[in-house]
Amino acid sequence: MKNGIINLGFVLILAACAAVAGVDSPNAPTVKRLDGTTISAQEIDATVTRLMRAAKIPGAGIAIFNDRSVVYRKTYGVRDKKKNLPLTPDSVFTAASLTKSAFAYLVMQLVQEGVLSLDNPVYEYLPKPLPEYTEYTDYKDLAGDDRYKKITARMLLDHTSGFPNWRRFNNDKKLNINFEPGSRFAYSGEGITLLQFVVETITDRSLAGLMREHIFVPFRMTRTSMIWEPRFETDFANAYDEQDRSLGPQRRKYPDAAGSMQTTLADYSRFLQAVMHGDGLKKETRDVMLAPQIQILSKHEFPSLSTEITDENESIRLSYGLGWGLYWTPYGKAFFKEGHDDGLRHYTVCFDKSGVGILIMTNSENGEGIYKELLETLLKNTYTPVEWEGFTPYNQPH
Repeated sequence: MKNGIINLGFVLILAACAAVAGVDSPNAPTVKRLDGTTISAQEIDATVTRLMRAAKIPGAGIAIFNDRSVVYRKTYGVRDKKKNLPLTPDSVFTAASLTKSAFAYLVMQLVQEGVLSLDNPVYEYLPKPLPEYTEYTDYKDLAGDDRYKKITARMLLDHTSGFPNWRRFNNDKKLNINFEPGSRFAYSGEGITLLQFVVETITDRSLAGLMREHIFVPFRMTRTSMIWEPRFETDFANAYDEQDRSLGPQRRKYPDAAGSMQTTLADYSRFLQAVMHGDGLKKETRDVMLAPQIQILSKHEFPSLSTEITDENESIRLSYGLGWGLYWTPYGKAFFKEGHDDGLRHYTVCFDKSGVGILIMTNSENGEGIYKELLETLLKNTYTPVEWEGFTPYNQPH
């Protein structure tokens, strides 16, 4: 009986907070799904609140796209459990790896402007040999391995550099190249960090200013920054672990292209809308960004250097573009990105031909457990490579 009372209380909190946040895009009584069927706002609400309750997720935000524009945007639950503060469309989250896709969009603009080439070895843009740099990110570990001279911006964006995800995961904590650059996919935050270093060196600008000028201002991302800002203190999403323990916000002090962006459901959905329309990019530039660069054969995305392979994703042609994962369905090409950090789980997938898509943002490490059912119910998307991505449903053993 006690558990029933607790669950009922959680439902009432979710409903109350959803009502406070409101439907940010109320003009669409129904939302179109991939197969042409529709789903009502009431059905969306019921699905999201049920899954949040079952998976023990304090707060979540959902934005749905039809015809390349936001038609439904709503937040549910709380941004702070202790204070019982509702999550809002303007609550600031650390974007985690959703940052990488926004950074990739900046890079493609620089490529378009002729500032950077996708296929020139990146070391050629630096005044001195890469292993001599130790003050920004230490690259001395690469001395003696000339394969670093083969690494291009294309390889850093499509995760084929050969770097580990992070050097701290290596037994010796050193940065190394694990395979011939360009030969296979292995997700790497280290690669994105190197590209940030190159971009900042070429432009003689901080990434924070570049992103603000090229991405945040043009796309009206008014509560987004590459670092924490004092104005975010009034409305931010507190993070929670799998046991529902508070982890607090991430007040990032330094811009990090791999994961430091602070953003909101409203702002990142504006960014995705811009991506779907190709704003700020020529068609040919956008086409290159969303073209398959490398087929993905790995059994799982992580651990990134695992050599276990599978043919399970051949039917969807799982691959990686420049800053985005890609797969193909009867409804055309989809591009996607995950965001995964302590106490935070986010995901987006957009279908390029139909303009249907979704953004999910949560302040809980349990967030990934509801992706599969959300995608299948809200979008009729049954094609996401759930096992490869490691999105174990909340009701299945981990």
